[in-house]
Amino acid sequence: MQSLQPDPAARYRNVLEALWRIMRTEGLWRPMRGLNVTATGAGPAHALYFACYEKLKKTLSDIIHPGGNSHIANGAAGCVATLLHDAAMNPAEVVKQRMQMYNSPYHRVTDCVRAVWQNEGAGAFYRSYTTQLAMNVPFQAIHFMTYEFLQEHFNPQRRYNPSSHVLSGACAGAVAAAATTPLDVCKTLLNTQESLALNSNFTGHITGMASAFRTVYQVGGVTAYFRGVQARVIYQIPSTAIAWSVYEFFKYLITKRQEEWRAGK
Repeated sequence: MQSLQPDPAARYRNVLEALWRIMRTEGLWRPMRGLNVTATGAGPAHALYFACYEKLKKTLSDIIHPGGNSHIANGAAGCVATLLHDAAMNPAEVVKQRMQMYNSPYHRVTDCVRAVWQNEGAGAFYRSYTTQLAMNVPFQAIHFMTYEFLQEHFNPQRRYNPSSHVLSGACAGAVAAAATTPLDVCKTLLNTQESLALNSNFTGHITGMASAFRTVYQVGGVTAYFRGVQARVIYQIPSTAIAWSVYEFFKYLITKRQEEWRAGK
């Protein structure tokens, strides 16, 4: 849906129509294309992400607001954690999006990686890194600040509370996703180097956020910056709800076992 000049057979009016037509014309499992490379990148990326966030949140909160919760510390910790997360995730994101494009020539992850490496060089895997950071730094700042703010209201004692983690995570993801959709559209263009969009403007590769913003505007105007916003919000609501609830569950479980182990010594 974020494609600037899609093939006539890949023009969709809404999320449900897109999903139905993709499954009907391209196969039942087509919406799952790129799952394996996403899962491979997500493991180390999220390990770095949450470890960095927890450490920095505590350190900065002790400096800014000793003994309490600081929204500035939460936002700053989220921003720094994003640098590590995106460094691990960006190559996987490039491969995933190229495999997901309509009529993609790649059927396997290895085929895509080999083609990108040979034709565009190693730098192609990080071509959208600055745009990814420009999108994810504000996204994660909004995301973490909203999550911690909602936790103060729904779970002020900060105990393990699955319903509050799910609700806070879902709301935080929706707000952050909607606010950063224009940057996500530009990131998609940088990752895919969409041929029809390139042909309509100039030859060569689009590099840098400024170039991507300019191309998106030239091809589709202001409304092009919000293509796929509905799908992005619908995707982020369960994504962040699941991520936070699973993370908080294992954090509670591991902490509880550590306390029991210390008590038994």
